[in-house]
Parts: sequence; structure tokens; C-alpha cells
Amino acid sequence: MADQTYDYDVLIIGAGPGGYVAAIRAAQLGLKTACAESRETLGGTCLNVGCIPSKAMLHASEYFEAAAGGMMAKLGIKVSPELDLDTMHGQRRDAVKQLTGGVEFLFKKNKVTWLKDRASFVDAHTVKVGGETVTAKNVVIATGSSVTPLPGVEVDNAKGVVVDSTGALELPAVPKKMVVIGGGVIGLELGSVWRRLGAEVIVVEYLDQLLPGMDGDVRKEAAKIFKKQGMELKLGTKVTGVSVKGKKATLTLEPAAGGDAETLEADCVLVSIGRRPNTEGLGLENIGLETNQRGQIETGEDFRTAVDGVWAIGDVIPGPMLAHKAEDEGIAVAENIAGQTGIVNHNVIPSVVYTMPEIAGVGLTEEAAKEKGYAIKAGKFPMLANSRAKTNHEPDGFVKVIADANTDRVLGVWMIASVAGTMIAQAAQAMEFGATSEDIAYTCHAHPTHAEALKEAAMAVQGKPIHI
Repeated sequence: MADQTYDYDVLIIGAGPGGYVAAIRAAQLGLKTACAESRETLGGTCLNVGCIPSKAMLHASEYFEAAAGGMMAKLGIKVSPELDLDTMHGQRRDAVKQLTGGVEFLFKKNKVTWLKDRASFVDAHTVKVGGETVTAKNVVIATGSSVTPLPGVEVDNAKGVVVDSTGALELPAVPKKMVVIGGGVIGLELGSVWRRLGAEVIVVEYLDQLLPGMDGDVRKEAAKIFKKQGMELKLGTKVTGVSVKGKKATLTLEPAAGGDAETLEADCVLVSIGRRPNTEGLGLENIGLETNQRGQIETGEDFRTAVDGVWAIGDVIPGPMLAHKAEDEGIAVAENIAGQTGIVNHNVIPSVVYTMPEIAGVGLTEEAAKEKGYAIKAGKFPMLANSRAKTNHEPDGFVKVIADANTDRVLGVWMIASVAGTMIAQAAQAMEFGATSEDIAYTCHAHPTHAEALKEAAMAVQGKPIHI
């Protein structure tokens, strides 16, 4: 039962990965729980227009490229593929429908009340949801993030010429030429989808390297791989304007360091320069809660905000904007509200780029470790020397283990491999338990597996890999 003075023990605003997980966990802990979500389906950006549908398209486009690009023929399988884009979109939508429906089932199973409208604060314990006003002892802000706009560039997903990540998932035909503005995770993933399906893809990135925040070796190697795959990279370049005429866009580009402008014509422009927290329209001013310079809500380690009874998790608070970070915070905040101890180790949050090969990392980059004053030892092992990667014709990439030179404790693991997103879990778990590189090196790994490359990289920290 809820506290007698409130309608609910917990009200969560937002039903993305952080919000819906927080709601389910709170209900499991015996708290009367409601979740406000204005979208017609649960799951937020991730399930509806982000992580899940993009992976459905990435997976399908990998099959198409394997058939059309000759890889299947190399394996002795002769095919003549024909692209059926409508069916490809259909299987994507079906995956989304099943997963969002699954969250709705879990809400019913755990007796979470779904309040179907936008929510805003009246005061710290009173929230207006649509035309209804409800009260809660605790309110959790889990409103996620949205696409960062590029000043002077108008996104119109319906026209399909200048699109954001949502529009790039729904293109009705393969563009002849696509320009991706932003060399981060989202741009590279969606650019990869359309390149595999036949588009000429040009990536324009303001910085001099792709994938900001990732390890330097990974960033350099990734650029080589994407170029080899046929992507054109314009690094150290800024977009100063995009004009649309009919079904064509014309971009104006300049070197980031200054210099002569050039123009570039495209059938489709994908704007993917990042995401920003969703805090507008929440009525934060009504509860005296201010955001920081990045528009984020600051919290303590227990996810309490400066306002008593108001908590925040996920993309609206500092840290990487990742679904799995939000999920862990959702569990932790529910446990803290219930009087338990909910903790998230923000030093061990893996990140993954679901291109082919995948790119993944956890912990410190080599650059960050040195900046923090660590003396380090690093070991690298190429996937070219991994037997499973060899048999699968997946030679690109490597695994890199960064350890404290004094204690051998693992500080970070970075990798490029076809299944790096799965492999990184072992590294994260090892780091969560305070593993040394020797702990990983002397753990028996099944043969032949891609994961053996992590073992060999750990052995390389001490200068003793076997297969190179």
C-alpha cells in the first residue's frame, strides 16, 4: 500500500530503459508504483527508435553484404541476392513491437500503473500527468535524451532528405549518396547500414579522429577499417550549412582549423552530432531544481537530487548516455528508495559500437590512464592471429588490455572484433572484481573462440603471448 498521504510510493517519469526498469524493480520491492510515459509504447528511445531497431537493420544488412559482397561465395555458398527493403523494415518493426509489448506485459505482471501522458512537476510530490494530478512520496526523473540539433540545419524526417537517427531508420529507399554529420557511434552504425545496402557514404567529423572518448589505438584502427569498407571520411571538417532543393541537399564544409569552403551534394544527410538531456517541460522551476551547464540534473551517488524526494537517473544525469547504464541506475534508485543499498560502479560501464567488426571498451583509455598519473603496461593481440576469427574470415581488429604497471590491476580493455560487444562483458566482470591482467591470462578460455584474444592480450601485458 502507498503511504496514506500519497497516491503512490514511487512515480517514475519516463519509460525508457532506466525508467521502466526502475518501475519494475520498485514494484518488486513492494512499493506502489506508477510510470508516466507519453509515447504510445513503452521502452523509450532505445526500444522504439534507437538501440533495438538499429540492431535489427545492422544484422539484416550484414547478411545482405555477406551475400552481395562475395563472402558467402568464398565459403562455397553461391547466391544472387535481391534487396527487399520493405521486408527488412518489416522485421525491424516486428522486433520493436515484440519487445515494447514485452515491457507492457511486465508492467501488468508487476502491477505498475502506466500513466499515459506527459508529466510535469507542480511541487516535489505532486505531478500533473495530462489532465490528471497525482502525488507520490518519491519521484524519479528518467526522461532520457533526444537528438542534438545542428544550428542552422533543419531536420525533416518526413521528407527523408535531412534526417536524424529516427528518420535514418525509416528511409523508404537506399540513397545513392548519404552524408553523415558526426563520426560517433550512431552515425557510424547507421552509415554502415546504408553503405552495406548500396549507398555511397561520406562521414564528416569536426574532430581529427572518429569515436571521441574511445582509446586512441581503437580510433585509428577503426578509421582504417571503415575506409577499407568503402566509407569516405572527412575528418577535421565542420559543416557550416545545409540547403535542400527538392530531393537533394547541398552541404557547405570548411576545415575545422580554417580554410577554403567546399560544397557537397547528397540524396540524404544524417545529422548525428550527439544527444542532449530531456528536461524541458518538466516544470523543474516549480521545484527549484536547476540543471548544470550541459543541461543535466546533478545527483549524489544514491541518485538523489538537491530536492528532497526527487531522484534522477539515465541520460538526464552526468555520465555516458547508454541504455545499460540507465538500467543499472534504475535498479539502484529503486533499491535506495526502498531503504536498501543500490550502487552503480560508474568506472566499469562498457560501451559498444555495433558496426562490423564491433568496437567495445570498458574502463580507462590509455590516454586517460596516463593523464590520471598511472604508470601502465599494455598488451595487444591481433584478431588476425585468433583461430576462430581466422576460420570465420574476420581478421580485422585487436584486443588491448591496459594494466597498472605497479599492481597489474586492469584499468581498461579496448577491442575491435566481430563479437566485441559480447566479449567486453568478461572484461567488465573481471574489472568489477578487481582483476589483474594475470587473472585473465591464467583463466582457461574455450578453444577456438574469439575470447581467446582477450586472454592473449592479457598475457601480452607481461610480454608472453603465445600466438604472436
